[in-house]
Amino acid sequence: MSRRTKIFLTFFAVLVMQTASAKCAGTFVNPISDICWNCLFPISIGNIQVISGDYPDTDNPSLPVEVCQMPIGWRIGLNIGFWEPFALTDVTPTPYCMVNLGGFTLDLGHAGQGGKESRGEIADAASFYYVHWYKYPLIYFLQILTSMACMQGGDFDIAYLTELDPTWNDDELAFIINPEAVLFGNLVAQAPCAIDAAKSQTSLPVDKLFWCAGTQGGMYPFSGTVFDEKGPIQSAVLLSERMDFKMHREGLVEDSSGDSGSGIQGPICTQHLAPIMPKSRYRYQMTNTISAANKCYQFGHDVATWEGGHNTPTEGNIFGFLIWKKRNCTFL
Repeated sequence: MSRRTKIFLTFFAVLVMQTASAKCAGTFVNPISDICWNCLFPISIGNIQVISGDYPDTDNPSLPVEVCQMPIGWRIGLNIGFWEPFALTDVTPTPYCMVNLGGFTLDLGHAGQGGKESRGEIADAASFYYVHWYKYPLIYFLQILTSMACMQGGDFDIAYLTELDPTWNDDELAFIINPEAVLFGNLVAQAPCAIDAAKSQTSLPVDKLFWCAGTQGGMYPFSGTVFDEKGPIQSAVLLSERMDFKMHREGLVEDSSGDSGSGIQGPICTQHLAPIMPKSRYRYQMTNTISAANKCYQFGHDVATWEGGHNTPTEGNIFGFLIWKKRNCTFL
């Protein structure tokens, strides 16, 4: 074999490898067939469930009614609680691969390819993925409710691209928005995470252990690096949960409250900032590339119970998720 032929074959092999590593796949999320509508339940008025569900629920207001201050005067409304399809996330090693938008790639400039990588002299197994966050006001689109206080309004929108965030691919730079991470990078702090992992299998995760992500690992840092990856789906779920926490920390996502206070202009009337994410108020389900529309899971739940048949390595470990959020509000 001539030297020129060897050079050509080497160049061709590199080109094929780059093309394979830069795959992008996905489908549009069908609002009917791809949504676990059973995950909307339970629905409550006050602390009474009017429609029960198959999933654990957070606390609800003890009072069935609330008096809320309006721009002009006051209004009385019902305190209701339900689970709202709230956001979509893409998790992909390919930069700008819009998984939940049909699997096309945006041309927004250079960003490094993610996937498996080596760290340090020992070359510990680690992975890096990008995450995209979409605003997904499905309840508003379908007009299931009419009170704007009880649903996310607005348009479907790309709210966050981590390719444009310098803290996402730099663990040290991410320290700017999660300085408390230094307190939890030790065995003593990680030991209670076993409790959170156990609780999240059959019940709700423990909000007081906010640095734990159940069986997925740790919430920190707020970056796309997953050390000691156990599996691509586990990493994808972890990064979706981590991205939710990051959105809370940056004030881009607010929380509603299950505490109605005194019944007069209680905290349930409006949403509020929550820099520490209340993870018990979230669920997730897979939407791409193989939808799991029949069930959702609380944050921290072990993916080993459902991931079989949902990973297609030939598509490059590309995933999409729907995030469900507990909504407590006063229906006016």
